[in-house]
Amino acid sequence: MPSTAPDSTRRIRRVLSTRSPGASRAPYNSFNLGTHVGDDADAVAQNRARLADAIGVPGPNLVWMEQVHGRGVAVVSTPQQEPVPMVDALVSDTPGIALNVLTADCVPVLLWDDESGVIGAAHAGRHGVRLGVVKATVERMRELGARPERIDALLGPAICGSCYEVPAAMQADVEAAAPGSACATRRGTTGLDLPAGVVAQLTAVGVSRVQRDHRCTAEDDGLFSYRRDGRTGRQTAVIWIEERR
Repeated sequence: MPSTAPDSTRRIRRVLSTRSPGASRAPYNSFNLGTHVGDDADAVAQNRARLADAIGVPGPNLVWMEQVHGRGVAVVSTPQQEPVPMVDALVSDTPGIALNVLTADCVPVLLWDDESGVIGAAHAGRHGVRLGVVKATVERMRELGARPERIDALLGPAICGSCYEVPAAMQADVEAAAPGSACATRRGTTGLDLPAGVVAQLTAVGVSRVQRDHRCTAEDDGLFSYRRDGRTGRQTAVIWIEERR
């Protein structure tokens, strides 16, 4: 069956937020988008409204998840009043629905197939990588018409292997599921390079066009990092299909 060209009436957009500028006060200063971290609800609402305005998407069309460090994936085609419960990935083929991944060290993974107009967003923390959330996301995208060889991926900022120290048993557990994630930290201790593991998992399912934002959340003060700060905010990686007029 011949492939079709990308739809010229749409384009797929992606944005990675940072921790400023926003309405939240320390320790969430200032563009915190997470509602579950103890920040003032009004400040988070202002920040989310600012995000919606900046990317040109109506506020209700920003779709969030109740991220649980698992491998659950939900297909979304309409605005959601509340975070989609108990999932760590979202998939859609509906224009104007903006899929969000909140992180503060985990790997945000944005996926898109221009030809089919299918997008995905996955939260790949240590548990999610071990459980295969990225593979599960690609599988759900295929159900909507995407093909792995046509999928592009963008990995947003995450904690780097030099900063992410873990016990040896934990390292071995993740390495078994995501070969290439095991590494040494800058102190010479056992560590995990989760972005490298995600790249390996994407390659294994046929996704070869992968871009990485190499900023380390623990090293970059312009990003939120739970490992570095403990009580802190969350940035987002967001993807949506924009209809051209």
